[in-house]
Amino acid sequence: MDTFWKQIIWQQFGAAIDMLENAILACPDEVWSDPSKPPQWGSNDVVGFWYLVYHTLFFLDFYLSGTSQGFVPPSPFNLDELDATGILPERPFSKTELQTYLVHCRRKCRAVIVNLTEQGARERCGFARLDLSIAELLLYNMRHTQHHTAQLNLILRQKTSSAPRWVARTRFAIAGE
Repeated sequence: MDTFWKQIIWQQFGAAIDMLENAILACPDEVWSDPSKPPQWGSNDVVGFWYLVYHTLFFLDFYLSGTSQGFVPPSPFNLDELDATGILPERPFSKTELQTYLVHCRRKCRAVIVNLTEQGARERCGFARLDLSIAELLLYNMRHTQHHTAQLNLILRQKTSSAPRWVARTRFAIAGE
């Protein structure tokens, strides 16, 4: 795949990851684990901040794998997030745990983009429910990340009257951290 396109995709995908990181860093402890917003799906309530961060990172990592075959998130995380019954983590994950996961995902994202070939970009992804090429899966994943980051920023604005600013492009070069 052309270096020009890899650079553009990385700058924008990396910016989405940077915005997620900025939301994590901006979140005060009382909002991070707000007991009035326990994690729950299937209702109109907003899920807990920490859980929304976790969900975003889990699927960022998952979709960057290109297939569900052999996917295992790093410790202390597991595959419960894929369970259709909505199994929730046993405890809130700390900012440090999720920041470490974010670093893992940023590195993985950059590596996927750097190693993407024209042929590989056109191949179908390995997720049966998503009829997408690997290239389109990257864009789908970026939109998913930005969607939930916007939710996190809304929570911050509602709870603290402040939210991190827009990131136009990542501060991280495609060639290294």
